[in-house]
Amino acid sequence: MKKVLLIDGCRTPFLKSGTDYIDILSYELAQYAIEGLILKTGVSKNDIDQVILGNVVSNILTPNVAREASIASGLNYETHCSTVSQACISGNKAISNSFNEIKLGHSDLIIAGGVESISDTPILFRKKMRKKLFLSQKIKSIIDLIKFIFSLNIKDFIPVKPEVTEYLTGRTMGEDCEILVSRYNITRDDQDKYSLRSHKLAFDAQKNGFLDDIFPVEINPKFKKIKFDNGIRGNTSIESLKKLKPAFDSKYGTLTAGNSSFLTDGAAMSMLASENYCSKNNIVPKSEIIDYVFTGQSIEQDLLLGPAFAISKLLHKTKLKLKDIDVFEIHEAFAGQVLSNLKCLESNSFSKTKLNIDNPVGKIDINKLNLWGGSMSIGHPFGATGSRLLNTASNRLIKENGNYAVISACAAGGQGHAMLIKKY
Repeated sequence: MKKVLLIDGCRTPFLKSGTDYIDILSYELAQYAIEGLILKTGVSKNDIDQVILGNVVSNILTPNVAREASIASGLNYETHCSTVSQACISGNKAISNSFNEIKLGHSDLIIAGGVESISDTPILFRKKMRKKLFLSQKIKSIIDLIKFIFSLNIKDFIPVKPEVTEYLTGRTMGEDCEILVSRYNITRDDQDKYSLRSHKLAFDAQKNGFLDDIFPVEINPKFKKIKFDNGIRGNTSIESLKKLKPAFDSKYGTLTAGNSSFLTDGAAMSMLASENYCSKNNIVPKSEIIDYVFTGQSIEQDLLLGPAFAISKLLHKTKLKLKDIDVFEIHEAFAGQVLSNLKCLESNSFSKTKLNIDNPVGKIDINKLNLWGGSMSIGHPFGATGSRLLNTASNRLIKENGNYAVISACAAGGQGHAMLIKKY
């Protein structure tokens, strides 16, 4: 079985939805990141076997966004492309699929990552209107057309408001997180302090040049150069965070816009290769992907606890302990979600009742966790976060002289992912 190595990564700046990326399509965002990655690594476009991207909010014009982005980037038509979707761990899934392809010898060089443009969310009509429009394809006469026109009413033209909700429960992620923090006694103060930490660390990382995997983007027609993430609030304070009103439960809620991740547009790519390819081309990779796991758990009880389940499963599978891990990068959907997962990993009762193990996994050292900021400050384009986590963890291993890193994330549908990487 071949070793799977990360050569390098590249991403666009992550921007709040509805800002500078509002007029471009998701495939164009992915194109920018792919072009930046090829330029950064210097690999030949002819060597790239596959492009595998994660995407959640799909534009119906580009359902296999990996293909459109690949061709627009100038890759060969022979490079086959696929797009995967698994909610917030779509990018993680794209990387894991690429891992499998290289491990089994099907490919030697793959671009894996993801893209999201919430600004380009498809707006739907209600089901009744969609049915009328679908049946209108059968119109063959002027009489049929007149009947169709008179079948329409004003309400038919009211669009369905886009919402980030769990389909099976009807609740938003924020509402589920309110339930979670209440169950595990995570206070508003705890969440605000963690949010402040995320923004301060991201601001310092940006200032110190640690977020150097960003490829500047210039957008037609003004060609404004976008160099930085625009969600990082380095000047925020605990006092300003405390003033914000609850976002999901106005009466009892503790989640606010300040301690939650924001809707984000962006793309992030990782270049994965076999050790043989790197050796033949005199490439020194950054890290090796050792193994990964995915988990599924109750959408009613454990929806946002994917990291607790997945990290436990990954450590058991690889026969490692928390103390063996030098770097942790955990997706920050909400401050309360991260803090709840950390608490569960330390909990005796959670370990016995949920993980079926006698002793708790243990306490993650906060000084190893998300030291360059996270999704709450940098942003969370659903399909792209997995690649950002992988590249940040790899860069931190080098900068901090670590050996092992674990990346992990939760996802809608009660799912989780964790991956073990090692500095090469």
